[in-house]
Amino acid sequence: MAAEVPKQYLLINGVPILEHTLSALLACPDIRGLVVVLDPSDRHADSIDSLSDPRVSKAAGGNERADSVLSGLKAIAPYASSDDWVLVHDAARPCISVSVLQRLIDHTLDGGVGTVLAQASTDTLKRVSSSMRVDESLDRRVVWRAQTPQIFRFSELDTALSSALSGQLPITDESMAMELSGFPVSILEGPSTNIKVTLPVDLEFAEIILRRMAEEVGS
Repeated sequence: MAAEVPKQYLLINGVPILEHTLSALLACPDIRGLVVVLDPSDRHADSIDSLSDPRVSKAAGGNERADSVLSGLKAIAPYASSDDWVLVHDAARPCISVSVLQRLIDHTLDGGVGTVLAQASTDTLKRVSSSMRVDESLDRRVVWRAQTPQIFRFSELDTALSSALSGQLPITDESMAMELSGFPVSILEGPSTNIKVTLPVDLEFAEIILRRMAEEVGS
């Protein structure tokens, strides 16, 4: 992002990205509590109002994504049963809506299978070699781009992530760990507006999306 602060603290419409994200999650009635995984030395978080909400707690992050998620699971272990459902969400996805969260939770509870929000690919996809030569064209009808939140049972996610770390497997999201451990994972189509802020231009897109979401709520 070429920014002076971590991207989750960049402002969109005058509000830090992390504040947008936490506010959306806290507005969902089926979410009982949140754990925000942070670098223990992170002082930027002091400016996030939602971190003072009694439903929010903090945990120390780790070297890899899986380490950080496991830290969050450890923080809720005293309060969660093995069958409880846990959502994992990227701080840098501030455009998640309560309606999408509710749809994801309802879909998962109805089916009883962990679920990933995802977008169907609309582009022609190429598999390339290390020399950037096309090896093959992939069938885009069977390729989806994973989003978050991803929702899984507490005990199964803990087992899958622990197994992946002990096996030194490169895990890029929670569903990958679940797949490698043999747990079923279902897909629920998510909105194209649920973007992850990765590049500077994404800030402009997120600003437009969040403004429109606010207008819809106010209308």
